[in-house]
Amino acid sequence: MVHQAAFLAEWPWERLGNYKYWVYAPFLLKLFRTTFLSTHPEADNWYFYMFALVIARYTVQQAWNSVTRFHCFSQRYEIHSYAVGFEQIDREYHSDNHIMLQFLLVTLAHAWFPSFRNMPSWNGEGLLWVIIFHAGITESLYYWMHRAFHTEDLYKNYHSFHHQSVVPEPPTGFVTTMLEQLLQSLLVCVPILGAATMGTASMGLIFAYVITFDFLKCWGHSNVEFVPTWFRNLPGAKYLIYSPSYHSLHHTEQKSNFCLFMPLFDYLGGTVDPKTDSFYAELRKGNDEEIPEFVFLAHCIDVLSSLQIGFLFRTLSAHPFEAHWFLWPLWLPSAIATTIFWCLSQDTFVLHKYYLYKLKCMAWVVPRYGFHYFLPFGLDRINDFIEKAILDADEKGVKVLSLAALNKNEALNGGGMLFVKKHPNLRVRVVHGNTLTAAVIIKTLPEDVKEVFMNGATSKLGRAIALYLCSRGIRVLMLTTSKERFETIQKEAPAKFKNNLIQVTKYQAGQNCKTWIMGKWTWEKDQRWAPTGTHFHQFVVPPIAECRKDCTYGRLAGMKLPVAGVKGMRTCEITMERYAVHACHAGGLIHALEGWTHHEVGAIDVNRIDLVWEAALKHGFAAIA
Repeated sequence: MVHQAAFLAEWPWERLGNYKYWVYAPFLLKLFRTTFLSTHPEADNWYFYMFALVIARYTVQQAWNSVTRFHCFSQRYEIHSYAVGFEQIDREYHSDNHIMLQFLLVTLAHAWFPSFRNMPSWNGEGLLWVIIFHAGITESLYYWMHRAFHTEDLYKNYHSFHHQSVVPEPPTGFVTTMLEQLLQSLLVCVPILGAATMGTASMGLIFAYVITFDFLKCWGHSNVEFVPTWFRNLPGAKYLIYSPSYHSLHHTEQKSNFCLFMPLFDYLGGTVDPKTDSFYAELRKGNDEEIPEFVFLAHCIDVLSSLQIGFLFRTLSAHPFEAHWFLWPLWLPSAIATTIFWCLSQDTFVLHKYYLYKLKCMAWVVPRYGFHYFLPFGLDRINDFIEKAILDADEKGVKVLSLAALNKNEALNGGGMLFVKKHPNLRVRVVHGNTLTAAVIIKTLPEDVKEVFMNGATSKLGRAIALYLCSRGIRVLMLTTSKERFETIQKEAPAKFKNNLIQVTKYQAGQNCKTWIMGKWTWEKDQRWAPTGTHFHQFVVPPIAECRKDCTYGRLAGMKLPVAGVKGMRTCEITMERYAVHACHAGGLIHALEGWTHHEVGAIDVNRIDLVWEAALKHGFAAIA
């Protein structure tokens, strides 16, 4: 843990959160004034170019985040398969501090050094000087500075913060204390100032050097050994450019491989880790495909919420989804990308992975959005995706595959029954998880409840909830216009409890009941029939609008995982809080943890509701509703 009392250990804007970006405000104002209001615009357009550079640097970091988190790109040569968790993402939230600091430093240099002004767009001679100053001064000084920060006091007070990330990701390279980043930023300025002193600096040179610097920082912290063997075997290559595995050893061993980008200085200083070559060679053989024991087969919801996925926005995905204002400008390009994705996608993809106790879990995604499930001409294709995922899981040895949301729609595939009947010899257990969803709804009702009002009452979940409650002496007002469906469910109830199931056809029937269970979308005009103080329990997707100020609204049925048993979870499940999943997801996990060998498809077995609930509690799950 970094000692914040240490000199320059803390950033001056660290406590401001996102308000730190106001640091840019005076310079943006200057850019606007000189560009649009002044009769004498800035001669070298300095602020325009600097803000363009800032955007380019964010783009580089974002691109590396996306590539390294996209499972199909990274899995084969991944260095550490253990995924980082929420703690590391939070710790690395301010990984752009260096961009702000260096923006201020180069702007000061522009004001103080005449050779830093009115630079040409490009000067090829300057490139040679940048290479000379970087290799001769920046690399050597960084090497000795880095070694110094691994001495006891400096490490304890400063550098230990960076090394809390044992498994690095691209942003990790920029997560340091202010003192370290200030010194490093001065070293970044050396080649640029050197070229300026020699009269060969150019704006293109600044862009090229700074973006290359960021690129190589992300490269070394990518946790994926991208460097091909043929390149590393080129004469001198292993001395001139490091590889991700080279720097990964520094994070795990912490006593070797100190260089910035050029291992030459480690070789000269005798600090090369002896495992460097063998570790690289082993990684380049490629990893075997990761085989999970449990798979949650999800699908995209809508265009905006799909931006939450981890390989797009790392920090956003680590928080419950909200339709932030800054996402709306991305809607149109995302919609275009969605259309292309829809047309070209041929298979499911891996969204994320984590461990629950010793159970290796993955989320696979069917490349379809919610609206696709309501287009009659596309349903067969969706079932093809689901069927292929089930067969792939079966072939790989997955134990349980749980169907999410619309992937288990009764009208689509009978809650998974279609696939189990078509492939009777499946070894993978196909699970819809709705038994636990029903249990969460039931167990979170008030203990003294005597009557409930429910719409969606003849659905799969509605039927199970109604039958369970009526057999416990609770009156269930089942909103449905279908007498046939109501009577079919009523016939399943024990004879002495049949009268507890009551068919109603209008929302007015619930005007004296304060416990409403929503299984269908309900408009404001219908919600107004609920009496003051009503609590709306929900299993409808999406959740109903909270129209009543005098009532309370439950969240979608979910379960909080036992946090102590979870490793590597770094993505929130849509609007769920951290370490929480929808109840159907949790139901699949319980199925796998218990080692149950039956398929959970089709209608919910009401007799198993208590059994599944007790199993969830036994494994440390807690209800959210």
